[in-house]
Amino acid sequence: MAETIEVLVAGGQVDPGPPLGPELGPTPVDVQAVVQDINDQTAAFDGTEVPVTIEYEEDGSFEIDVGVPPTAALVKDEAGFETGSGEPADEFVADLSIEQVKTIAEQKHPDLLAYELTEAAKEIVGTCVSLGVTIEGDDPREVAAQIDDGAYDDTLAAETA
Repeated sequence: MAETIEVLVAGGQVDPGPPLGPELGPTPVDVQAVVQDINDQTAAFDGTEVPVTIEYEEDGSFEIDVGVPPTAALVKDEAGFETGSGEPADEFVADLSIEQVKTIAEQKHPDLLAYELTEAAKEIVGTCVSLGVTIEGDDPREVAAQIDDGAYDDTLAAETA
């Protein structure tokens, strides 16, 4: 019968210590293998808190499911600030490029309701409104309207594999 452990870890920076080590210690899994697997899967979120679920069996086998950090955490990490503005309509704490918005939208897209990357980007822009973050020096509300008008269609076009 499978058992489950859920933890928040710093992406790409997990070690056998807390919070993971004490949870895994009494289990039959190879702790170092779990740590390495989590670091490999969370490297893109370097340092950002990431929710991780570890499901393990009595034979020591395990599966890891990595969630996506909250949008606000991704914006803060990308823009390099700790806390949002107390007055986000008037005071701005950081500025993102549209390419940075696209990067966040691509990371968060699987967890969003948006079908298209442009719609996912608008959700990221909405978070920027509440945090007091400008985009390309503009108020994020204006950028949302520009996205609707197609101003960033080339930049926000989904990559084709």
